[in-house]
Amino acid sequence: MYTRHAILDTTLGDLTVVAADDAIVGLYFPRHWYLPPEGSIGEKVDARDDPLLERSWLQLKEYLSGERTSFDLPIALNGNPFQQQVWTILNEIPFGETTTYGEIAARLGDRNVAQLVGQAVGHNPISIIVPCHRVVGKDGKLTGYAGGLERKQTLLELEEPELRKAEKLF
Repeated sequence: MYTRHAILDTTLGDLTVVAADDAIVGLYFPRHWYLPPEGSIGEKVDARDDPLLERSWLQLKEYLSGERTSFDLPIALNGNPFQQQVWTILNEIPFGETTTYGEIAARLGDRNVAQLVGQAVGHNPISIIVPCHRVVGKDGKLTGYAGGLERKQTLLELEEPELRKAEKLF
């Protein structure tokens, strides 16, 4: 398996994107809460020299500039079956919408697992692309985010529908 990473300069700071063979397997913020084990992200490469990493960089730039609402990248998520279920649900949250940990737990059939859902969301290895920032606490309250609450707020504002933005002006 050929694993490598690149550091991408973005408006959210330097992001580390990790690829294994032909799939993105990680996207991490500076001071990310849950980093992969040391030595597991492969050699550092220039994103411009790797077609997959360059494509991810271009799509991230388009997303962060408001030109893209979804990603078209091959991803591979490595986690236990419960995490995989949660991450699948994250990928189903539409651009510009949010859900809560409790709503995800209910979709999984047990509202009592909301805390476990939160742990799975927090351990999502492919931030932004797998949109864990779209999960909020009860009553829309912003809760923990592995990249920091400021970044979560920025991402949610980026995705906020124009009508809602206009309503805030009045």
